[in-house]
Amino acid sequence: MTGTRGRLVALEGIDGCGKSTQALILAARLDAVSTFEPGATPLGAALRHLLLGRDGAPVAVRAEALMMAADRAQHVADVIAPALDAGHWVVTDRYSTSTLAYQGFGRGLDQGELEAMVGWATGGLRPDLTVLFDLPVSVAAARRSGAGVDRMEAEGLAFQQRVADGYLTLAAEGRDPWLVVDATEPVESVAAAVWEAVEVLAGPGGIR
Repeated sequence: MTGTRGRLVALEGIDGCGKSTQALILAARLDAVSTFEPGATPLGAALRHLLLGRDGAPVAVRAEALMMAADRAQHVADVIAPALDAGHWVVTDRYSTSTLAYQGFGRGLDQGELEAMVGWATGGLRPDLTVLFDLPVSVAAARRSGAGVDRMEAEGLAFQQRVADGYLTLAAEGRDPWLVVDATEPVESVAAAVWEAVEVLAGPGGIR
């Protein structure tokens, strides 16, 4: 490695939008660290089961937000920050914007309070690029049909629509670099659009 800090690319969107597929494609092309939320650490895996499992105890809305923050804090400490410090690019399937979209717009918690909590949990580590895969909720639901759904996916179309609308609002208001991609396009076209944005992010020196 060159000793230069790595870059963090966060892929966001509602469940079924194709971001997990795109995360694998991008990470392979970049030779980046590929990771995800929630559940990428041993602590996170336990929290993921509590958060998304449909057979466990009910989770209060504020408790849900705090557990997501705990997962992210451990994720940053164990995976993301060490990789960036070593000069690696990191591609994460979900990051801080998921909390603002799901627990903020979806659950109705205060955005300002969530932003403060997310900033504290991450130590202020923000993505160098956030990619939003925009897909109608009805199309995403059809893509998920037949598969086992987790607790968040089972919330229904009204909840998913609030989350989807929230993502678009956050992208429009975001002070960090964003790319909004039409996720109805073929996988190859979506991947090409993402790669073009990553090349711009890399700058004149290119991707190292």
